[in-house]
Amino acid sequence: MAEILVLVDHVDGEVKKVTLELLTLANRHGEAAAVWVGPGYEGAKDRLAEYGAGKVYVAADEELTSYVVAPKAALLAQLVNEKSPAAVLVAATAEGKEIAGRLAVKTGSGVLTDVVDVTDGFVAEHSIFGGGIIAHARVRTGTPIIAVRPNSVAPEASSAAAAPAEEQVTVALSDADKAAKVVEKVVQEKGERPDLTEAAIVVSGGRGVGGAENFSIIEGLADSLGGAVGASRAATDAGWYPHSFQVGQTGKTVSPQLYIAVGISGAIQHRAGMQTSKTIVAINKDPEAPIFELVDYGIVGDLFQVAPQLTEEITKRK
Repeated sequence: MAEILVLVDHVDGEVKKVTLELLTLANRHGEAAAVWVGPGYEGAKDRLAEYGAGKVYVAADEELTSYVVAPKAALLAQLVNEKSPAAVLVAATAEGKEIAGRLAVKTGSGVLTDVVDVTDGFVAEHSIFGGGIIAHARVRTGTPIIAVRPNSVAPEASSAAAAPAEEQVTVALSDADKAAKVVEKVVQEKGERPDLTEAAIVVSGGRGVGGAENFSIIEGLADSLGGAVGASRAATDAGWYPHSFQVGQTGKTVSPQLYIAVGISGAIQHRAGMQTSKTIVAINKDPEAPIFELVDYGIVGDLFQVAPQLTEEITKRK
């Protein structure tokens, strides 16, 4: 079967869930070959094997993580030229999409971003226009480079997991690859809530929340469900919640099993960031709010009454 390269997304050796999703997707269409960049591989190789990485290309040189994005694109371009894979899969994160674009230029290939599924023949599925249209696209030139949204594929452990074959690789960086250097890394304190883009449950608040002090209602509901907290652009622009939690076209794209929109009208920009969620629930006092066109379950009511009651009931049943 054809080899499919999967760029491993990790932080200090801890493999992110989206990589497990990509490995699962790769094994549906060929043989998954993980590409590891930077230190920490020894502590992660069992995890990669568990989810079907039959081979791992290891570029452990710490210099590759000393510069922004370009070295990873250069390494992938080298592997594409040497190994002739059937496709390259990366996470559709801000970094992943930039790597995909750079790689496409380097290899003269087509690139598809914000993909939610891949079918036979590497036909990519896109959910566009606020989920109103499902589009399909295929790369016609070069090696398909596909950036897949996190939470689009359920990760599946391999039934025949075995230690993957390993190949040490190096790449010579050009001056252009070294143009943007990482001068400092700041570790953000991680709370008990899951990462927004990887969470199975997300509760987001919007303009209807009314102020920063009221986001405790959103946090309480999210915590009762073991979920992450999100916010609409209106809420983050007003300074009620940090911009890093913004869900939408100009924020983060999420695709959880359950998405609860509280006090969010449902503008197209917000819908673009959450409309691939498996189940969508909205709480809004306006029965004509656009969000209700998208939801599986809608509650017309005052969020200040509904959300606390919902939190209380969930906590009671737990």
